[in-house]
Amino acid sequence: MNIQFSDLISNAPQSPGVYKMFGVDDTLLYVGKAKNLSNRLKQYVDISKLELHKQVMRTLVARIEWEIVPTESDALVREQELIKTQKPKYNIMLTDGKMYPMLALTNSEFPRLLKFRGKISQRRDVFGPYPSVSALNETIKTIQRVCGLRTCTDTFMKNRSRPCLLYQIGRCSAPCCIEQKNYSENVQLARRILTGDSEPIISDLSKQMQVFSDAMDFENAAICRDKISALTQTATRGRTNNAPTHTANIDWNKYVTELEQWAGVKIERVGVFDNSHLFGQNSVGAMIVFGHDGFIKSDYRHFKLKNRSVAGNDIGMMAEFVSRATQRGPKLSLIIVDGGPAQWNIAHKTAPNIPILGVAKGVVRNGDEHFIMPDGSENFDLPKDSGLFLLLRTVRDEAHRFVITYHRTTRAKQMTASVLDEIDGIGAKRKQALLQHFGSVYKISDATLDALLHVPGLGKSAAKKIYAYFHSEMI
Repeated sequence: MNIQFSDLISNAPQSPGVYKMFGVDDTLLYVGKAKNLSNRLKQYVDISKLELHKQVMRTLVARIEWEIVPTESDALVREQELIKTQKPKYNIMLTDGKMYPMLALTNSEFPRLLKFRGKISQRRDVFGPYPSVSALNETIKTIQRVCGLRTCTDTFMKNRSRPCLLYQIGRCSAPCCIEQKNYSENVQLARRILTGDSEPIISDLSKQMQVFSDAMDFENAAICRDKISALTQTATRGRTNNAPTHTANIDWNKYVTELEQWAGVKIERVGVFDNSHLFGQNSVGAMIVFGHDGFIKSDYRHFKLKNRSVAGNDIGMMAEFVSRATQRGPKLSLIIVDGGPAQWNIAHKTAPNIPILGVAKGVVRNGDEHFIMPDGSENFDLPKDSGLFLLLRTVRDEAHRFVITYHRTTRAKQMTASVLDEIDGIGAKRKQALLQHFGSVYKISDATLDALLHVPGLGKSAAKKIYAYFHSEMI
């Protein structure tokens, strides 16, 4: 039996993902997640080391499938999704949603941050799931530091006569005792952070920090700096959608052929478009291309917006980028746009002779998509566990990764000119070395002197100047 099971997993990839075990009658027995699919599935080979219920399940396994996802956190979300929709027999523990920690904002005059493991229907404003309690706790600390939201129970809050320790250390605004003017605004800010919308907040805080610094209000400037640091660390930990997409288990020719049949289009090259901007600044676009053999990276394109009147307008930006790509780029058999009817309509108007497919996001980015077909009809029927669905989600995410990477590069260059140019002795080569080493000006501003000294080609004198610029005047 061990040899037979080993054969089932012999081609398992060393990538994050979910695995599905089926019985002889194709009944779905079990769904699991893994940071490394190959390593995880090998743990099932020695049946004596398994829990009792898994030993029973393991003897029934006749077939195994897996899906690759960008990160371990994505695997967690996908696992829960499959368990709740397909209800495998041996996944009883997860069917009520109690396995992984989640975070909620309660509905009250002063909403509190609440950790829980209950059913999602028990709470409103739910965020997660989180891969571990420690990850959830770090997120709560960030929200407390940036937004000052309470975590205490209603009873505890009502019985306070003076602020608690969390207020003293700057992690709560003490609505129990102190009149609140901005608590509701901070709740909205917390929602933005929890849904991944941190970058505009970091940009605003950077501007505020500079204003305070110019006014020699170093105490408030230091508060802004600390908030930026907290948000940057959270964004770095939580950044999943921009990781390179793993495509090892995609049978490109098979799935692209299925796409041809499903969309009614003969395919040679498909262009996938996405836009990115920050409040209308650094407006850019990108197109990735794929065909029967996979991604065609030589045909990838970046676009800087030329028509500044549509900066920040996703529809206007999409029109310009599709127009420029179809006029000068490779000949496309199909265009895929990230968006719903509005994006589909503008792409169709801009390129009327090329079929358009829209990938419309629902409440959950990965797993709740539906599609605008080339004839303009909406399709909600594509199975979420099908190879074609995996293909469409993969190419959409690749376009998103490609444009976000480009947007960060252009924004970093702009910030370098506006911030690092003010530091004496920091020329173009040193700016480039700093950005390559740290990745962003935000991380440079928060770096220790020791970290700066490790930047190749920077030098001790320049490192001290940079550290003094971002830190010394805050003391």
